Amino acid sequence: MKLRRITQRVKKEARGLVDRVGHTRRRFGALVEASVGSPGSSHHVLVAPPGAGNIGDQAMVEAFVAAADKPVTIITRARDDFHLPADLAEHARIEALPNLFYGQGSAHERDVRALGRVLTGAASVSIIGADIMDGVYTLRPSIRRATLAASAARRGFDTTVIGFSWNSAAPRPAWDALRAAGQAGARLLLRDPESARRVRDAGIVGVVETADIVFTDDRLAPVLPDVAASLPRPYALVNASGLIARTVDQVPEYALLIEELRSRGLHVVLLPHVIRTTADDLLACRGVAASVGGAGVTLIEEMLAPSVIRTLADAATVTITGRMHLAVMSLSRGVPAVTVATQGKVEGLMRLFDWPELCVTPRRGMGEEMVAVVRSILDSDDSRARVERGLVRARGAARANIERIGAGAAG
Repeated sequence: MKLRRITQRVKKEARGLVDRVGHTRRRFGALVEASVGSPGSSHHVLVAPPGAGNIGDQAMVEAFVAAADKPVTIITRARDDFHLPADLAEHARIEALPNLFYGQGSAHERDVRALGRVLTGAASVSIIGADIMDGVYTLRPSIRRATLAASAARRGFDTTVIGFSWNSAAPRPAWDALRAAGQAGARLLLRDPESARRVRDAGIVGVVETADIVFTDDRLAPVLPDVAASLPRPYALVNASGLIARTVDQVPEYALLIEELRSRGLHVVLLPHVIRTTADDLLACRGVAASVGGAGVTLIEEMLAPSVIRTLADAATVTITGRMHLAVMSLSRGVPAVTVATQGKVEGLMRLFDWPELCVTPRRGMGEEMVAVVRSILDSDDSRARVERGLVRARGAARANIERIGAGAAG
C-alpha cells in the first residue's frame, strides 16, 4: 500500500513537471490540429463544464442551447453529466469523450480524434470556462481547454471561451495556455470586471468583459415539482455549500442567520445546489437543518432544474448562498443574493451590481456578517430597485456570450 502511494505521488509530480514546461499544451494542440477538418455551418459545438450534479453547470449549458440558432453538439465527460429538458432536448446531442481532458495514452488520443470529427463542419466552437480555466482546481484539464481554444482558432473556427472567472493565484502554465488562446484569435469572455482586469493587466489579448451566460436565460418552470409546489410564503432561499464546509464549520453561522430570518417571519428553504460525492451541498444543508430544527424550515433533498430554481427565486424575498449560480439566478429575478465567496469569482459579480456588501468571506464568525447584510436588505425600500439597476448591466454584458450563436433566449 505504501509503495502504491509513492508510485502515485511520483506519477503526479511527473505530470506536474510536464505541464509546467509546456509539453502538455504543445502535444495536445498538435493532436487537435492534426485531427480536425475545416469549419462549416451545420452546427455549433459546446464544450461543457463538468456537470454531474451541479445545477450551475446545467444552467450554463441550457442557456447556450436555448440561445443557439443551429443544432448543438455538447462535449461532455460522461453521457449522463447533463439532462436537457424537453424544450431543449431536440436541439442538441451529447458526445461523451471521457479521456479528452482527463485521460492519457491511447484512450486520450482516440478521444482527440473523435473531437476532430465533431468539430469538422462546425459554425462555432465554444468552451464554457466558468471557474475551471485558471487551473486552481485542476491544472491539466484547464490547460487542455485553453489549448483547444487556441487550436480551433488557428484552424479558422469562430472560437469563444464563454463567461469565465480568473483567479489571481492561477498557476503559470494556465496563464501561458490562456495567452496562447488569445494570440490565436479566440475570444476570451471574462464574466466579471475583476477577472477581466487581471487578464488584461497580464497583456493577454482577446479579452471581452461580459457577465455570466446564465443571465441570458429567463425560462421559468411551467409546473413546480411536488417538493417545491406549496412552500409557505414569504420565504428565503438558503444554500450551504459543501465546498465551503471543507474549511469552515458553517452550522453555527447558518443557525444565527436562520434565527434572524425566522424572527422576520420568513420561512427558510434550504436548497442544495451541487449534489455529488465531492463537495456535497445536500450533506451541508442537512447538517444545518438538523441544528436548527424543523419549525419554519423546508429542506429540499433533490437536484432541481434551473428553470425550477428561477421560479423559486422569483417568489423569494432574499437569497443567501454559498454557490455563485444560485446568486446569479436569484439576481436575474430581481432578488438580492448574499453570497459567500469562493475562488475570487463573487467579488466581481457584485461589482456589476454595485453592491459589494453582498459578498461575504467564508470564515468563523461570518454568520454575524450575513445577518447584518440581510437586515440591511430587508430594512431598505430600495433593495429590489438596486438589483434591477445592476441587472440591466449584467444582462447587457452577458449577451456577448451568445451573440455569435443566435439571437438569444433573453430576447
